[in-house]
Amino acid sequence: MNHQPPIVLVFAGNDPSGGAGLCADIQALASLGCHAAPVVTSITVQDTSKIFENIPLSGEKVFAQAEAVLNDMPITACKIGLLANIDIVEAVEQVLLKYPHLPVILDPILMAGSGQSLTQDNVGKSIIKKLLPLTQILTPNSLEARTLTNTSGALNVAAAKLMDYGCQYVCITGTHEDMPTVENILYGSGKRLQSWIFPRLAKSYHGSGCTFAASLAGLLAQGKDMLTAVYKAQQYTWDALQKGYQPGHGQALPNRLYRF
Repeated sequence: MNHQPPIVLVFAGNDPSGGAGLCADIQALASLGCHAAPVVTSITVQDTSKIFENIPLSGEKVFAQAEAVLNDMPITACKIGLLANIDIVEAVEQVLLKYPHLPVILDPILMAGSGQSLTQDNVGKSIIKKLLPLTQILTPNSLEARTLTNTSGALNVAAAKLMDYGCQYVCITGTHEDMPTVENILYGSGKRLQSWIFPRLAKSYHGSGCTFAASLAGLLAQGKDMLTAVYKAQQYTWDALQKGYQPGHGQALPNRLYRF
């Protein structure tokens, strides 16, 4: 009898460069032995340098895609990426409220790697109010953590606010900090739990946050405990970045299939 891989429901935008979004999630999950059930939230027009257009789907269509899959397959976890407007946030909320058993891994994408905004006004506030109370672990980079909490100082303060908003765990990644190394910090139960230091790589990468959140979702779907899953997802992501490549004129892409 064939072993059925864990199935992860993924809400994300489509990136035609294949660097981020659904393609990144599918590759990371497949590399870790999981099956991705991809729900398209936005169609983007972008390359490895910049984003030209972001066309969100209706909340109704986002909900319908997820409902079709959830009625048909045993979903083990849910990974959330780009939610471009409040209508989509509310659609995802309705899915999570209907299926409360799903562990939720939320990557709060607010802007592209090039710095361009990917969301409409007040989406961050909507994510905080409607999705964070339903989230097991939030995976912002340091810029996103400060933006969501309207803070500018220590990341510990931002993390405490994010947990006060309702999520169980927060893992803040430090690639955007002005430090010679990268420190990623896991918070839970209202406190700092553990941190990890990684060598800072020279290149700028498109899709690193997606890779981390998707691989974390896959590891949690396989039954790994939170501390182990967070560590292994970081190591997988760093290895994918270190073995990355630059197919276009902009950012490099993680080699998420480096194991094959």
